[in-house]
Amino acid sequence: MKRIWIPVVLVLAACADPQADTISTSPAQSIYWSDGDSGRIDGMKFRLADVDAPETGGVGARGGAKCEAEREIGFDAKAFMVDLTRDADLVITSNSGPDRYERDVITLSANGVDVGQAGIDAGHLGPWPHKGRRALTKKPDWCAGLEDR
Repeated sequence: MKRIWIPVVLVLAACADPQADTISTSPAQSIYWSDGDSGRIDGMKFRLADVDAPETGGVGARGGAKCEAEREIGFDAKAFMVDLTRDADLVITSNSGPDRYERDVITLSANGVDVGQAGIDAGHLGPWPHKGRRALTKKPDWCAGLEDR
């Protein structure tokens, strides 16, 4: 019976994602924000884990905002993230591997502050928890109640 388990364990170990849940201890050198929850850090495409930012793409475009008010607050969210991370000591505190768009799903700290949580606390991001690639809740509806803005 023991002989059966050894090959099974070896196969499972070989299939494990070595990048998932890794932690970077070296500070990042550069960051570019595409929007309030994704961009590039040291050239690596990323998306912040378990948060959502309002979309900044054109209203009605694939992956774009659902209303003009969402676009406006999306640009505010991006500006908040740029300001939060400008000249900060940035550290990737976890990396869960790639999402369906091949962006690494990460948590990030700026001067020791969790960037995603700071965005939520400031009202620029919404919580959008995931388990692996599966969303546990619906994506925030950024247009609800914003039409009169």
